[in-house]
Amino acid sequence: MDFRDDVDLDASQVEERGGGGFSGGGLAIGGGVVGVITLVVALVLGVRPESLLPGGGSPPQGAPATSNLADQCKKGSDADQSEKCRVVGVVNSVQRYWRDAFTQRGKQSYRSSRTVLFTTGVSTGCGQASSAVGPFYCPADSRVYLDLGFFEDLERRFGAKGGPFAQAYVIAHEYGHHVQNLLGTTRRVGDNSQGADSASVRLELQADCYAGVWAKNAVDTGFYEGPFTSSDIREALDAAAAVGDDRIQERAQGRVNPEGWTHGSSRQRVKWFTTGYETGAPAKCDTFSANI
Repeated sequence: MDFRDDVDLDASQVEERGGGGFSGGGLAIGGGVVGVITLVVALVLGVRPESLLPGGGSPPQGAPATSNLADQCKKGSDADQSEKCRVVGVVNSVQRYWRDAFTQRGKQSYRSSRTVLFTTGVSTGCGQASSAVGPFYCPADSRVYLDLGFFEDLERRFGAKGGPFAQAYVIAHEYGHHVQNLLGTTRRVGDNSQGADSASVRLELQADCYAGVWAKNAVDTGFYEGPFTSSDIREALDAAAAVGDDRIQERAQGRVNPEGWTHGSSRQRVKWFTTGYETGAPAKCDTFSANI
C-alpha cells in the first residue's frame, strides 16, 4: 500500500482538534470498526451505543487545531512515513473516488467531509465523544471523527492483525456513512436499530461494501503506486472480521445474541467488503434489498 511519492496531498480535508464542550444533538453513526469499544459496553449493558454520545447544550465548539498538517503532509512520500499523513492520503483518495462516482451518477454533486483527529475527547454535532467511542461519523456536522489510538485497540483488544490497509478500511467505511447521509440512506434506519436483520445492520454492511468499492478503484484516484496486494486486502478482511457483532459479543460476554446486533456478524462484514471489492460498483451494495 504505497502512495505515489509525487502526488499532492490536500491536508485541508483533515484537521486536528483538542477536546471540547458538549454540543448540539444528532445521532453518531458507528460501523464496521466504528465505535466497537462503545459497542462492547453497549452489548454488555443492554443500551444503544448512541446513548453514550449525549446531545444538548450549545452549538459545536471544537478546540483549535493542535498542529498544522499542511506543513507536515504535502506529498505522497509523507504519507508513507507518517501515520497522520497516511490518514490524509487515504481521505484524499476516498473522497476523490466518491466525487468522481457522484459525477458519473449525474444526480447530485459530492460534498466533501472532513476527518477530525482527536485525543481523549471531542465536541461534535452529535454530542461529546470520548476516545472510547472509537471512529464514527456524525451526520449533524458531516464529519468523520478518529482517535488514532483506536488502531492500537483494534489489535490489542480485538485481535486484529492491523496494518496500513486495516486503517484505510476503517476510514473508507466511515466515508461510506457520509455517502449514505448524502444519498438519504441513513434515514432508513429509524427505530429499526437492533437485531440481525435490522436496518442498522444493513446500513453498516453497506458501508463495508462501499469501503470495498473504494479499494477496488483506489489506484484510479491517482494516489497509489499500483494495485493493492492480497496481503493488503487480508488486512481489511481481518479487521472486518475482528469487529463483527458475534465476535465482540463472544469476547465481551461469552455468548452470541443476534437480537442485540447493530453492525453485522464477522461473516457478513467480510462478505460485503468482498462484494464491494470484487465488483467495484456501488450499485452492488444494496444491502437493504439483498439477503444479507
